[in-house]
Amino acid sequence: MPEMMSSSPVPRADDADSDRLRALLERAAKGRDSQAWSDLWTELYHNGSLDVAHPLVLPTLADMADADDADMAASALHLAGALLVQADQRYETQNLRHRYAPEVTRLLGAANRWRQVTADRNDYCYLVEAVLNLEGDIHWAEDLIRGVVNEEYELECPDPDGCAPLWVSIGERGFFSAAEDYALSGDIKTFPLHPADPRALEGLGRRLHDLALADGHDEVARALTHAFGEVTCPECERRFSVIGQIAARSS
Repeated sequence: MPEMMSSSPVPRADDADSDRLRALLERAAKGRDSQAWSDLWTELYHNGSLDVAHPLVLPTLADMADADDADMAASALHLAGALLVQADQRYETQNLRHRYAPEVTRLLGAANRWRQVTADRNDYCYLVEAVLNLEGDIHWAEDLIRGVVNEEYELECPDPDGCAPLWVSIGERGFFSAAEDYALSGDIKTFPLHPADPRALEGLGRRLHDLALADGHDEVARALTHAFGEVTCPECERRFSVIGQIAARSS
């Protein structure tokens, strides 16, 4: 059989990756394509098979965030914020935030605009997380917000002798700490939480609490007083800062 000849060059790997990235972004921008967003998270964030520094990524996400589609904007902002925080922690992408400073500014502006008009509690929390990630001043916003959304934290007591993990409930089940997973256990001993006095909050805690109140999310504001308050370890009965352990765990 004669050998098949072609005048077309063999596509390079980086060309194929660019085409793949462009196709995924176009699909995501056209509407409710959850698989496209899932693939973007997988290939840009989880396994890095697509280049987060590609000139299509942050500019396209910024365009989506500026669009009129709230769901698409929220998805773009969540992904962009996570990508930037991850890039900050990697040597080869540490300058990503500076390289795309105009796009980051656009994304942050969009996150704050959507934050002020979002009524759903959890959607609001994820937008606050995006704001913090886009600002880049802390790297544990995901852990902080996940606990507010899930209405619980799983923490380690800072006691140097070591204690068992403890669960901190800050929602419909109540406001307490327990040595066992209270969702799986029946009669367990609990300790009441010690929320921060909103008037005594400072720094990030004061800022987030005041934002939640101003944006009409009183329930989130209440949860934040517990996230920035203190908890009692059910094993050694030591009181310690919830946010302090969240930050320590992420360091």
